[in-house]
Amino acid sequence: MGLVVQKYGGSSVADAEGIKRVAKRIVEAKKTGHQVVVVVSAMGDTTDELIELAEQVSPMPAGREFDMLLTAGERISMALLAMAIKNLGHQAQSFTGSQAGVITDSVHNKARIIDVTPGRIRTSIDEGNIAIVAGFQGVSQEGKNITTLGRGGSDTTAVALAAALDAEVCEIYTDVDGVFTADPRVVKKAKKIDWISFEDMLELAASGSKVLLHRCVEYARRYNIPIHVRSSFSGLQGTWVSNEPRSQSEGQQVEHAIISGVAHDVSEAKVTVVGVPDKPGEAAAIFRTIADAEINIDMVVQNVSAASTGLTDISFTLPKAEGRKAIDALERSKPAIGFESLRYDDQIAKISLVGAGMKTNPGVTAGFFEALSDAGVNIELISTSEIRISVVTRADDVNEAVRAVHTAFGLDSDSDEAVVYGGTGR
Repeated sequence: MGLVVQKYGGSSVADAEGIKRVAKRIVEAKKTGHQVVVVVSAMGDTTDELIELAEQVSPMPAGREFDMLLTAGERISMALLAMAIKNLGHQAQSFTGSQAGVITDSVHNKARIIDVTPGRIRTSIDEGNIAIVAGFQGVSQEGKNITTLGRGGSDTTAVALAAALDAEVCEIYTDVDGVFTADPRVVKKAKKIDWISFEDMLELAASGSKVLLHRCVEYARRYNIPIHVRSSFSGLQGTWVSNEPRSQSEGQQVEHAIISGVAHDVSEAKVTVVGVPDKPGEAAAIFRTIADAEINIDMVVQNVSAASTGLTDISFTLPKAEGRKAIDALERSKPAIGFESLRYDDQIAKISLVGAGMKTNPGVTAGFFEALSDAGVNIELISTSEIRISVVTRADDVNEAVRAVHTAFGLDSDSDEAVVYGGTGR
């Protein structure tokens, strides 16, 4: 038997009973002969509570100390899980991200992994231990400061360790039974997907699907690490994410559907730069300002310039959490760029239809827009790729829009409603 990396989200280890249930599952994997490395998130809503506490103390917590605070949550859960495993008669050792060799850049609160040097982890598992690693955290290459990887960073920690340790599979345990054709909290008849390609999963993750972090899937694709998304609350098979479909028991492969699913995201805002001179270099100056503020943007639309004024409007979407920083950065650059004004709208939602078969199946785009029209949903922005169509609508319309598109493309399940065990999606 080979090495398996298992990751458990906050809903799986939300309380003492959850930790003991997870410990039993880990020990079962160990008994089958696998070497087991576990990556664990903070318990339940611990990270949110720590953020709230920090904001009560300081309206703008310093990056270094903020990271130091947030990593406490994972250290608590890893130690408790090690205790629970030892109580079941097996040896376990817990490691912080820095002890596990997770090396990152120096960007606090959203660091990126540069390298993983898991020497201590390898030694521990070779000695027969179950190694438990605190997810979401690492240590900067320069300065050796504690860093965090941003929301969902434990997924990335798990896949990075799986790659560094040459694991057979990275199992991501959450509170649903796998990847579904839509968020089962919104679409009760969403179907579980047995297998999905890295490319389709990347688009779903980037479009708002909460079950896997975009960076985690990107890392897995780069190092060809199969991911098995499943629930820690049941023993059911989940969803495989890989380059090639898994073979079924009868020897036939899973058929790749035309449409993989419908994703939505309500965490974005829209910025419109009004009255931009329509000449070379203006758009570059706007987006250089945003890039220098270390803000990622998503969709971009530029209107046709008005013939009478020679001015145009440029709209783009970005995370709500970065909205204030983006507006402040653009205001400081206003004299140099020469635009007239800024508009900010945080009551938007993005809806995306994803599927590798879309580019070779006529009528997909028409069907998507017809479904939104029939549901009375107005479209504000449109963006497309070979395997995705995304639109921006009003936030109030998003649930109805997702259900309408899901039904229009025949994705509704004929069986029982999807089960959400923990209620958080991670």
